[in-house]
Amino acid sequence: MDIVEQEEDDLFRCALCGISEGDSSNLTAQSLQTNATVGCGHQFCNACIDRELSRKREFPCPICGTAVKKVSLSTRTLDDYLCEKDTSWRRRVLKIFNKTEKDFSSLLEYNNYLEEVEDLIYCIVNEEPSAEECKAKIKAYEEQHRAEIVIRQSQRADEERAIQDQIAKEQRDAERSRRNAEEDAKAIALAKARFKQESAEVALGEREEVSAELRAAQMQGYRNELKRQREGKATATIFVSPRVREPDGGMKKEKKLDRQFYLQRQAAGGGIPAGSLTSQERNWNETVSTLFGRLQ
Repeated sequence: MDIVEQEEDDLFRCALCGISEGDSSNLTAQSLQTNATVGCGHQFCNACIDRELSRKREFPCPICGTAVKKVSLSTRTLDDYLCEKDTSWRRRVLKIFNKTEKDFSSLLEYNNYLEEVEDLIYCIVNEEPSAEECKAKIKAYEEQHRAEIVIRQSQRADEERAIQDQIAKEQRDAERSRRNAEEDAKAIALAKARFKQESAEVALGEREEVSAELRAAQMQGYRNELKRQREGKATATIFVSPRVREPDGGMKKEKKLDRQFYLQRQAAGGGIPAGSLTSQERNWNETVSTLFGRLQ
């Protein structure tokens, strides 16, 4: 076993007695607690903890020399503790250092700003020697730029609210589309069942023909017919006859003929109806006279 594997194995054993939770020698099922202090993270069994802390308030870790206190012991690992601490401090720092890329003239300045913020968080979470100085720097920055911070927080809240509203709208639209699809499926199944039933009745002679509504639905597709009914639009084509072009002077009403003009017109043959016997007799006489005139 090399040095790295030995160190990893030590993290899951009691730093005082060397027992682990899975050892067969652990007859009393002793559980391990972690010294959740940055720089240590070693574990100790309950028996060793009770023995050491019964005589004094703290004792040194035999591996790294870090002080072990009752308040620093936890059933969580050091990584869990550091992750929770990082999340907490990151939320607090980013709430104050809340500038965005549009607040800088170049991308390089914005990246330098983000790097500075990350350095502050790392320094505080890992309890670097300058951790207290970083905390003081954050507090001073908050006091100097309080108004700007509040304005940017308000803008950020408005943007998040707009995003939430958009998400809610998309969810409502998706739910509406889902309900419409379910209703369409039910309506299509019902229409198909009715068409099948009426077709059977026609075959048995119980009715003359399938209803026009179902025939149109089958020909145009059930889904298209439902869409047409929902939108309230007629699918039948409406033919519009061409409009007669009016003359330049407009449409003029024909003058009413007086009796004398009508008699003159009748004497000239204009008043005889085209389909009457008189008209046919006149045409026959004219035809015969024309033929005999040619023979002469």
